Amino acid sequence: MKKIIVSLFLIFTMASAYVAYEAYCFLQIPPSQDDSSVYFEVKPGPFYKITSALKKEGLITNSKYFTALAKYESAIKKVKTGEYELRRNMKPSEVLNILVSGIMVQHSFTIQEGLNIYEIAELLASKNLIDENEFLRLAKSPSFIQSLLGQSLPSLEGYLFPDTYRITKYQGERNILKIMVERFHEVFASLERAPTNLSRHEIVTLASIIEKETGAPHERPLISSVFQNRLRKKMRIQSDPTILYGIKEKYGYWKKNIQKKDILEKTAYNTYKIPALPKGPISNPGRESLQSVFKPEKSEYLYFVSKNDGTHYFSKTYKEHQRAVRDFQLNYKARQGKSWRDLNKKK
Repeated sequence: MKKIIVSLFLIFTMASAYVAYEAYCFLQIPPSQDDSSVYFEVKPGPFYKITSALKKEGLITNSKYFTALAKYESAIKKVKTGEYELRRNMKPSEVLNILVSGIMVQHSFTIQEGLNIYEIAELLASKNLIDENEFLRLAKSPSFIQSLLGQSLPSLEGYLFPDTYRITKYQGERNILKIMVERFHEVFASLERAPTNLSRHEIVTLASIIEKETGAPHERPLISSVFQNRLRKKMRIQSDPTILYGIKEKYGYWKKNIQKKDILEKTAYNTYKIPALPKGPISNPGRESLQSVFKPEKSEYLYFVSKNDGTHYFSKTYKEHQRAVRDFQLNYKARQGKSWRDLNKKK
């Protein structure tokens, strides 16, 4: 009997020593000597799925020991959903500390001036940062718009400021939209002001049209002058980009080229048919376009036409404008140049 007890004691001692040694190795010896980085996603769900994913990725060697470590550190409920940068030669305690820290991978994206909400949604969805449909739903949600802008508007079009942003993968559509609108508020408040009869929404709407009309920064104050001169004279501003946006909003698709029937199509955006500004912006304008509404060039111009080189010819009279159209648009040789829209196309 005594021998049995001694044998059992030895077995227990050896087993305990083995477990202790194994646990020591788990805690102190990294699973790899490779110091390369790997992006690891903690998805919503039970902790055992996280440990299984860590083991499958080769970032830990034992799921049960890692769970025991997390319990000992009271860390299981502290692990945050998100995307983390880990190294393959990290010890389990280092891995756990990062997952608890909430310091996630930052993704950078740039919104170019003149993009609309549909293009922004497509861009962010292509980077797996948002759900495109949810992004657009929120961008048109009356209650969400009210919470960000304090007024009832058709959408957040015009208020998603073009800039470079850094966000986390799980930041979510709501927070991303909020960040971009907050940036708009910041920039708009910093603009050099001048007296205007336009409301904020009208300023943003006009700036969005100016943004789509030219890619030449020095022309924006001149184009702003043309449109504001026309508005003062109760003339329609007749901007082609508003036709395309109106068709998209009315029928749900984009047209590449404008036909005569499109000019005659009455929408809430077609400035060939409506007597003033459209009901909202058609793109998201940058600082210079916004500033040009406050500070238009002083001129008597009422018309402009593309010179096919990225710039425009400006006219004071319709007769002069007709001559410019003949010279630059109806002249085949003149049209061998490229407009700013052609220059911005991907090759």
